[in-house]
Amino acid sequence: MTRTTVGILRGGTGSEYNLSLRTGSAMMSALPEDTYEVRDILIDKSGMWHHRGQPSTPARALAQTDVVLNAIHGGIGEDGTVQRILERAGVAYGGSRPLQSVLSLNKIRARAILQKAGLRMPRAVTFSVHNGLDTGEMATAVFSRFSPPYVVKPPSEGASRGVIVADTIAHLPDAIGDVIDAYGSALIEEFIMGEEASVGVIEQFRNEEHYVLPPAHVHKECRHIHNAHHEEGVLMHTVPSNFSYAQKLSLADMAKLAHTSLGLSHYSRSDLIVTGHGIYLLEVNSVPGLYPSASFPIMLDSVGSSLREFLEHVIRLARS
Repeated sequence: MTRTTVGILRGGTGSEYNLSLRTGSAMMSALPEDTYEVRDILIDKSGMWHHRGQPSTPARALAQTDVVLNAIHGGIGEDGTVQRILERAGVAYGGSRPLQSVLSLNKIRARAILQKAGLRMPRAVTFSVHNGLDTGEMATAVFSRFSPPYVVKPPSEGASRGVIVADTIAHLPDAIGDVIDAYGSALIEEFIMGEEASVGVIEQFRNEEHYVLPPAHVHKECRHIHNAHHEEGVLMHTVPSNFSYAQKLSLADMAKLAHTSLGLSHYSRSDLIVTGHGIYLLEVNSVPGLYPSASFPIMLDSVGSSLREFLEHVIRLARS
């Protein structure tokens, strides 16, 4: 039987390099050798492509590859760069297209689309180095809109990279300054207290146009907001969750609406906060983590599926 050649693209120049290596490794382990010839295609931190352990051009690394699965979180893996390279090479690939990828990665642009679609999100203010305000003036402007605590984050990073929590207005100017100095701009959101949830969406799965996985409840001691919890793989999830039936329906509806509003392809994962007065959408991930401690594999397991079944489904979608 002729095997399908699948390129697993991992690494990248962004801050989630190590998480990408772990997702890529999980992908490679999940695909059986008797059906797939799996190629490990690494992009190192400098942007150099590697194939079979040797530096390579993208065209050479992708040659004679039937389909590519993208395991690069953030950066070039989600800002449309990799997707445009794959399209120029004429290679089928799983996941979202270039424009939709960059829209979901950019939290400021995504917020505008998601809020227009009617999704509730934390109140927020954005500043950049070009605003002409000092950080004290920025903090005052935020305080006039909503009260502390505040979440200060870079607009285009994942896995809570660069996120700072300012508990009081006094701490806010330094937090804004640190993020703007490092990333050029800052998104300041109100800190929403509640129970964290992740919800996966898969297209054309089990005879449903948009199949929504059961929500994963993120344990309070392992919050998404802490980057170390991602890097160290200590995020803990419970599926089935203890959310009420009504809450689960709302979480599913919001994740589906977020996916379709951003025009994402094949799959996504939404992160949300459940509170006593409603549910808030935090962000949407077009390349969710698939490493063992990530929420997506656990959600798959909860419905009797597996990472293998999911990846084989994505390969079929990519080639259709």
